[in-house]
Amino acid sequence: MPARRLGAADADSVPRVETVRLTRPDLDRRRALNRTHGRLVFASSVFALLFLVAIGRLSWVTVIAPRIPAPGDRPTTAFFTAPEPRDPELVAVPLAVPRGPRAMITDRNNEILAISLPTAALYANPRELVDPEDAARRLKAVLPRLDEAQVRARLSEPEKRFVYLARQITPREKLNINTLGIPGIYFENTERRRYPMGRAAAQVLGGVDVDGHGVAGIERFFDRRLAEDSTPIVLSLDVRIQAVVRDELIKAMESFRAIGGCGIVMDVRTGEIIAMVSLPDYDANHVGHATNEERFNRAVTGMYEPGSTFKLQTAAMALDYGTVQLWNEFNASQPIKIGRFTISDFEGKKRWLYFPEVLAYSSNIGAAHVAQTVGAERQRAWMRNMGMLNRISVEVPEAGLPIVQTAQAWKEIVTLTVAFGHGISVSPLHVARGTAAIANNGVRVRPTLLAMVPDMIPPDAERVMQQATSDTMRKLMRLVVTDGFGKTSEVPGYYPGGKTGTAEKTGRGGYQKKANVAAFTSVFPMHAPRYAVYMMLDEPKANASTYGYATAGWVIAPAAGRTIARIGPMLDMLPELTNAAKINASLAMPLQPTRPPNGVRSPPVAAVPPAAVKPGRTPPAVAARPAAPRPSPAMPAHTPRATPPTGAPATRDLRHEASQPPSTALLAAQYTAPSLVPAPNPNR
Repeated sequence: MPARRLGAADADSVPRVETVRLTRPDLDRRRALNRTHGRLVFASSVFALLFLVAIGRLSWVTVIAPRIPAPGDRPTTAFFTAPEPRDPELVAVPLAVPRGPRAMITDRNNEILAISLPTAALYANPRELVDPEDAARRLKAVLPRLDEAQVRARLSEPEKRFVYLARQITPREKLNINTLGIPGIYFENTERRRYPMGRAAAQVLGGVDVDGHGVAGIERFFDRRLAEDSTPIVLSLDVRIQAVVRDELIKAMESFRAIGGCGIVMDVRTGEIIAMVSLPDYDANHVGHATNEERFNRAVTGMYEPGSTFKLQTAAMALDYGTVQLWNEFNASQPIKIGRFTISDFEGKKRWLYFPEVLAYSSNIGAAHVAQTVGAERQRAWMRNMGMLNRISVEVPEAGLPIVQTAQAWKEIVTLTVAFGHGISVSPLHVARGTAAIANNGVRVRPTLLAMVPDMIPPDAERVMQQATSDTMRKLMRLVVTDGFGKTSEVPGYYPGGKTGTAEKTGRGGYQKKANVAAFTSVFPMHAPRYAVYMMLDEPKANASTYGYATAGWVIAPAAGRTIARIGPMLDMLPELTNAAKINASLAMPLQPTRPPNGVRSPPVAAVPPAAVKPGRTPPAVAARPAAPRPSPAMPAHTPRATPPTGAPATRDLRHEASQPPSTALLAAQYTAPSLVPAPNPNR
């Protein structure tokens, strides 16, 4: 470094040298400082890198590609009470408890009937808000459905820490509200129940409330199961069959201006309900807007007098108890007068009728005489064993209780009127189940809305009549369609059999002459029964096409026939036309059967109370009895006779045979042919 004297020229400068001495401790300290500096630079670089990664990730998940909540992310909200340190009152605080979504409900073919979609509930803590008015205005901009004044009022309650603002917020709406950045605004993950099929099986499915709890139908019956187990519930319904039945019912209702209707399709072997329709109905997605009339399930809740459809029960009862035979005749030439009541026929034949004619021509008088041969006590026992006196244990809580007379009040007039479906009110499902039991070899099955495993033995199945009785009844049901009032339900290749029924509705002052319930109960095919079909119209009105009639044979039986024709192929059943002649021969039943000669009769089988005959058990054997004398050949077939006294059976052959009832086994031997159809497919 140059040095010079003060005031000297630059040339007079001379170099100056300074010597600096560094000790070892100084050198060690300098080296330590250099190492620390390097470490600080490295650590800063690492933290800077981590910060950049975090910023990038947050930008990705919140701006570039925000994550939409998945169905499995749903927590529910439980509540506990905790005291506020500065507030002695208890407040509700949401506590998230993870739980899976409500289980799906599907039909038998795994078509989704009900499913839960992820949503959110919007709530706020008013104590954390800075400007309630501004918050209400900004929330209104994102959720136009909000009432801004109401939201502002809720947000302006500083004494509260929890207020709901909106429910069922979509994921997109939740994201938009999040971007507002309003302090004190929170979300609770919830779900919304959706019904993709809309009106299909609306009354069967029921619905849920705003908190996701079942309020009706399957949703209510299996509420706990749906909430705790995410495994789907598979119903026995088939949405294709459901749609067909609903379509045909709507057409019939519109044609005959009915106020309502219902339809049921049931597997007669398993009790599985393939379709259950009640009209009017509603969109299951808007159950809160449905009227009481729309929510009313006519198939299980409505109790109606079944009318002439109950004559099937009367006929089966008399045959099974052995009090009548096919060749018996009943005096239907004159009305029955009992007290102040008169039992008459609608366009009756006004002559003696053979037993098959009583069903084919739907004679009230003939059915009443048939019931007289059985008596009140055994008739009530039959109805009880057929399940007509009790509530059906089907999987909907709305199943109703039949309206029946008590045992003490079950007098002669009740016996006569119940014989043709008056004086007793049951649900359409009761009638469908009873018809199925008559056709399926005499076994009563429990109706169910749950799909059953193939080859599964139906639970609670019970034999309620002899198979020979069922064999005969199938022929009589087929006769109603081929030669009786059910001709309009005929479907070539499907061989349906059934019974029409028209009953007057009751109201103030008694029966309403112009308000009827028209129903048709049937089974197809009758040579190998598979499905029961029941259809009903509530208060149909006649039109030109029915020639002024509003009876079941005109207004609803044709709809049942069209339904069978449409659903048969869907149920893997094609029309059987190749063996039509043989099948018709196996189902043949004359309207006026002749009594077999004495030498042909087989030992009679005693009538066994239905409850005593369980599945797999054979009725107890009874010793043969001598044959009853044949009627005199001099007696003309249809000679008019005076009406017998009230209370006496108005039958022709029964006057000779009342003490020795013939056997239903004879009927099978005389009129039954072997089945010509292979065993049904257990997978359907």
